[in-house]
Amino acid sequence: MSKQRKTSNPASDPGSPWDSLDFSSASDTPQRDELSLADHFLIAMPSMLDPVFGGTVVYLCEHNTNGALGVIINKPTDMTVETLLNRIDLKLEIALAQVESKPVMFGGPVQSDRGFVLHAPIGDFSSTLPVTDQIALTTSKDVLEAVATGRGPERMLVSLGCAGWGAGQLEEEITRNGWLTVRADPGILFDLPLEQRFVAALKLLGIDPMMLSGEAGHA
Repeated sequence: MSKQRKTSNPASDPGSPWDSLDFSSASDTPQRDELSLADHFLIAMPSMLDPVFGGTVVYLCEHNTNGALGVIINKPTDMTVETLLNRIDLKLEIALAQVESKPVMFGGPVQSDRGFVLHAPIGDFSSTLPVTDQIALTTSKDVLEAVATGRGPERMLVSLGCAGWGAGQLEEEITRNGWLTVRADPGILFDLPLEQRFVAALKLLGIDPMMLSGEAGHA
């Protein structure tokens, strides 16, 4: 996959979930292929019987001829952001109920021991992939260091792991009616309760979940 922003900081510690990916490129502006689905939701169809992806909504952060990368946004782990901060030796300096109780997502089966943070606004962190001019994906520990001191992004979703597809793989799954696609809504991504996100994403397409069958076509 293309890489978009240089990582300047080394990994925080061996085996840490905040070892940084390298999002390096000549530009901080997202460069998309004409048919890119970046900043779209993938909505699993009923025919998606995979135990990992069944019933999920995935936010796509990058999509081009080399493949795709995204984060599941409605599958929580049993860990909260506060628990994760403690695990990486960070402590909230300011009590922020909306942050400390926020669940950490299972972002996908790829690099499931690595941390990924979707956030808005983009900010200035050492390993960041801009998705839009407002939303970015950061893998460096400094984003959570900012959260711990009360200087974090206004909106964020923290996950362990991500979802990845090789060249042409996602397109094939969409053709086989594995996924519906729709332009993402930041309100669903960051603000809506987890259990409502799947239905809300479908409603962006005007689809009643009760009428959806495994044989329906893709969007």
